[in-house]
Amino acid sequence: MDTKKLVEKTSKTANLYFSSVKNEEKPYNLWREFDKDLARDMSLYITGTMYSREKIPHQTRQLVTVAALTSLSKPEELKLHVHAAFNVGCSKEEIAEVMFQTSIYAGVPACNTALSVLKAVLEERKE
Repeated sequence: MDTKKLVEKTSKTANLYFSSVKNEEKPYNLWREFDKDLARDMSLYITGTMYSREKIPHQTRQLVTVAALTSLSKPEELKLHVHAAFNVGCSKEEIAEVMFQTSIYAGVPACNTALSVLKAVLEERKE
């Protein structure tokens, strides 16, 4: 794929997933503060290549991501992907269920942290 098409695909996918996320909370903006070229390369790969793949639906991709970040107990990154899950059409019930399911493998404290993130995102989105 030529660079122009990859940039367009990256922009489209980033807008789909992260349009509701404040600019200061987007990892891309943090990366740019330290290395603009690497930030661009990471964005093109992560958002333009991986997140835009059509092997599984965007909803499934985000629920998998929510499960992984819940298990790893990474609330900052989880917040970003809870927004993304909503943006691609996941319901709060689906997101919560993934978090509850994850508690079996990652522990109840990880689930509680994730549910707190979900609650904060719902309040932020006024849902």
